[in-house]
Amino acid sequence: MLNEKHDLVHELPEHRDRIHTLKMNNQHFARLFNQYHKVDQEVHRIETGVETTSDNYLDERKKHRLYLKDELFHMIKTA
Repeated sequence: MLNEKHDLVHELPEHRDRIHTLKMNNQHFARLFNQYHKVDQEVHRIETGVETTSDNYLDERKKHRLYLKDELFHMIKTA
């Protein structure tokens, strides 16, 4: 899965409509969604060699991306 983007709609395609609705109607979801997208882009740039950093930093960014994904998924499931 190295070099693979993990955008939320790609990760959860069955929830595409709900994700869109939440982005439009829930500011907290939209903020977390934007954070997730930014972190995912950063991780992708590091993994593809566009940016360089320490392995520890990359691991922390991946953990943060997973945390955001879990939060967003919880909001999707309870909406």
